[in-house]
Amino acid sequence: MGEKKVISALVSGGEASAGPPLGPQLGPLGVNVLAIVTEINKITADFKGMRVPVKVEVDQETKQFSVSVGTPTASALIIKEAGIPKGSGKPNTELPGNLSFEKVLGIAKVKIPDSYAKSLKTAAKEVVGSCVSMGVKVENTDPRQFIKQMDEGKWDKAITDYETKK
Repeated sequence: MGEKKVISALVSGGEASAGPPLGPQLGPLGVNVLAIVTEINKITADFKGMRVPVKVEVDQETKQFSVSVGTPTASALIIKEAGIPKGSGKPNTELPGNLSFEKVLGIAKVKIPDSYAKSLKTAAKEVVGSCVSMGVKVENTDPRQFIKQMDEGKWDKAITDYETKK
């Protein structure tokens, strides 16, 4: 086993190329840059249009490589699911987007491995918290009000139903 070299980069899902940031870092290692880029694009295809953290580990002796992909940021996932170009510049007064609670739970499920959340409910509250700073409503409700509803247990059944359905 040769020495491992790890390269981390942020790429656009499904659109990595042999140019920067990957090419200049991988080129000097003598690996097949195109093969690595193709692999990254295959793995990140579902995250099209989102910035995705990737890690490429290269064995400097054998030139073997492995690619691991993180998850896009919660805000990138919220933007995609809400179908808005970006978060609000004035999240306190302008709420351009809206998410169903099911979509919030879907994002929470994707993010839970990267989160300190111990339950889907806690992870969902983190996602709704991101909605607050982005000006995205949840179930057509101001996200600050929605968090209060979650704290009161109003959405617990929806969370349980979602967990048993998946």
